[in-house]
Amino acid sequence: MPAAPDFPPAPDQMKPQRALISLSDKAGLEDAARALHGLGVELVSTGGTKAAIETLGLPVKDVADLTGFPEMMDGRVKTLHPIVHGGLLGVRNAPAHAEAMATHGIGAIDIVWIDLYPFEKTVESGGGFEAAIENIDIGGPAMIRSGSKNHGHVAVAVDGESIALILEALKSQGATDLTLRKRLAARAFARTAAYDAAVSRWFAGQVEDAAPARKSIAGTLAQTLRYGENPHQTGAFYRTGERRPGVAYAEQVQGKELGYNNIADADAAYELVAEFEQPAVVIVKHANPCGVAVGEDLSQAYARALECDAVSAFGGVIAVNRPLNGDDARAITGIFTEVVIAPGADDEAKAVFAAKKNLRLLITDGLPDPHGAGEVFRSVAGGFLVQSRDRSLIKPSDLKIVTKRQPTPTEIQDMLFAFTVAKHVKSNAIVYAKDGQTAGIGAGQMNRRDSARIAAIRAKEAGEAKGLTQSLAEGSACASEAFFPFADGLLEAVAAGATAVIQPGGSLRDAEVIAAADEKGIAMAFTGVRVFRH
Repeated sequence: MPAAPDFPPAPDQMKPQRALISLSDKAGLEDAARALHGLGVELVSTGGTKAAIETLGLPVKDVADLTGFPEMMDGRVKTLHPIVHGGLLGVRNAPAHAEAMATHGIGAIDIVWIDLYPFEKTVESGGGFEAAIENIDIGGPAMIRSGSKNHGHVAVAVDGESIALILEALKSQGATDLTLRKRLAARAFARTAAYDAAVSRWFAGQVEDAAPARKSIAGTLAQTLRYGENPHQTGAFYRTGERRPGVAYAEQVQGKELGYNNIADADAAYELVAEFEQPAVVIVKHANPCGVAVGEDLSQAYARALECDAVSAFGGVIAVNRPLNGDDARAITGIFTEVVIAPGADDEAKAVFAAKKNLRLLITDGLPDPHGAGEVFRSVAGGFLVQSRDRSLIKPSDLKIVTKRQPTPTEIQDMLFAFTVAKHVKSNAIVYAKDGQTAGIGAGQMNRRDSARIAAIRAKEAGEAKGLTQSLAEGSACASEAFFPFADGLLEAVAAGATAVIQPGGSLRDAEVIAAADEKGIAMAFTGVRVFRH
């Protein structure tokens, strides 16, 4: 490990003489270049950035004029040179460094503004392997890291906000202070770390390495949050760069600032509602769906979803899979709702929602693909867990009927609907559903029997609220997201009114559970697929 040299303290104020600029995205270049020139800062650049500055009529020096070497190898080599990195890394007030700079004709570079080759955009847009490789920046990260290491003397900008902070400091005090340069260095190191994470993640995918020896997760701050799950916890929301339609890239049309729990619930609701082809509505409370239904239109689907558990729906999050109209908005605003997320809303719907100033309306660019590839993460003490997204899709042909009684076509539809919902309910999960509507949901219990009982209570209350003499679960299909380890959970479902059961199967007591189903005269199907959601 290199010992720390005994450098003199870094000066607080640094008045820049020279700036090196290299940008893929030229947005903001004109104003910044003119401002730096006006402040007496010499401009140095390369390639397209140099040409862009020249078109502004501003003097700009080519990096090749500093190094004495031309840009070569299709642009791969231009800034990887001691003249450049010496100018960035040299500690100005360290005698040995100052002597080396003077001896070798190395001029100091006081500002570096680099935004890196657009690797992430290249991959996102579907660029091929070779295009992605050529958009891996080498010189840019090296210069950013060199300047950031030497933040005692160099101010580093990796985006428009960073260069704006530098210009603000120069205009107000004629120099950058050490506190600012440290902040900029921290931001710059985070950018190169995120860039490297994007490259390593992409490359692991190219070689089909699902569990590389090292794995990085990088994000860009979307917003700071007032707090986390609770007021005494801090919170922030980051985007990973995965362009999956949903809450991360949704436009907030109105309402209060989103909170930590709002974002988590909106994500859970939108991922579930995308599973359905018919107009569908999902109502989520505390990360679990409390009502799910399809209908001829969203208004009908909402009314049916609300019937399942109107008590829990109060203050919930609603997701829909069609653009909203005025009638839909009027139905939804009938009770207090925290967040509505949809793939669109017309002007009338927006006007209706506008009367509810605290309601957050989120508009997304389409629906997520419920069967698309991707990864999900969870932190644990000292590490994190990674798994592939649950892309399971159970079709009628996948079902193995294990009972004497065969399910009817309607029961098969109900079973598949219930199992789809159960996939998005916290384990242990039991879902009763009938005719494209959840009747009762039991979530997050330590045993499956209790989940079945809770779902039955919800279904009974829902029936009573609707003015029925029987539970909403009467004649329903019951879905269990994992096997029944004992027959007791299945018997609770039968008692609730279920006539068909869908479950993964695979228990040591499958024969006992099948025998109980046969005794009660119900149909049961095995999926062979477990859909735990812890």
